[in-house]
Amino acid sequence: MEGAFSVRRFVRAVVAFVAVLVIGTVGFHSLTDEGWITSLYRAVITTTLTGLDKRPEEESAQIFTIFVLFSGVAIFLYLAGVIVEAIARGVLTGIWAERRRRRMIEELRDHYIICGYGRVGRRVAQEFREAGVPYIVLDFNPEVLEIARERGDLYVEGSGTNDADLTAAGLPRARGLVAASDSDVDNLYIVVSARSVRPDLLVVARASNDDAATKMRRAGADRVVQPYQTAGQEMAKLVLRPQVAAFLDIVTSAGGPDLSLEEIEVTEACGHCGKSIRELRVRHDTGALIIALRKRDGTFDTTPSPDTVLEDGDVLIAVGTEDELRGLEEMFKPREEAVAS
Repeated sequence: MEGAFSVRRFVRAVVAFVAVLVIGTVGFHSLTDEGWITSLYRAVITTTLTGLDKRPEEESAQIFTIFVLFSGVAIFLYLAGVIVEAIARGVLTGIWAERRRRRMIEELRDHYIICGYGRVGRRVAQEFREAGVPYIVLDFNPEVLEIARERGDLYVEGSGTNDADLTAAGLPRARGLVAASDSDVDNLYIVVSARSVRPDLLVVARASNDDAATKMRRAGADRVVQPYQTAGQEMAKLVLRPQVAAFLDIVTSAGGPDLSLEEIEVTEACGHCGKSIRELRVRHDTGALIIALRKRDGTFDTTPSPDTVLEDGDVLIAVGTEDELRGLEEMFKPREEAVAS
């Protein structure tokens, strides 16, 4: 790009400097009958402008010394200009920032990959950011990547349809992936690529219509969202059931002032499998309310009774304040972790 810092210019200056040293060494050796080491020493102190031990007796050697001196001055001025330009353009700090970014990406674990950083992708990132969930953006558009950079989001330049780019975004270590591209075709390829590498990965995809949504589910997407259809449904709810919509808005917002929804998996390690909700005194001990239960086979119990027995692999859907939900998480945390904490 015009005006950008050029590594080639810097390398060219270094090569010229080495060339002057070689020419100077050979020249002094030929003109003064000095040894190779002495000639190299004279070439170094002359080229680097550190001075001379003594003036050469031969006039030809003196003229050659002047040539080497001027060559050294020219090269150092050129090098100084390149270095100043690098600092002025932020190249050195940019290199450091790039290394830091790559290191942070390599350290990511149990994160989410957002493929596509358009309006939908940016909204997803905002929700993740407010919830304190680790995530990384994968997109190839320089303009949207600049937005990600300004917002402090980790990102990889590339496409979710490319296996290598997905790997660079940490797909083998990720917890989930959001295919949020504007293109149904791209999202379909993203789902197929991600699912082929990680059969256990949670994949949520965006679709523009029912036909695309059906194909994405067949390709392996766990959930498919149709923004236009969802927007229409939400608008209808606001008109037909405003109070219900207001309540759902509160409990589903990551930044809700009072209540929030949370899902917690029941495992053997927590020691509560085989016990009922009544036995555990969930409401009494934590204050949180279990409003639904997803069984291991994928079915939902939308009105679990206090006598419902919890099993390994069940997922609790609970509502409560931040402190109440934290207490519920502590209750179902593996015993080893609970003791350690």
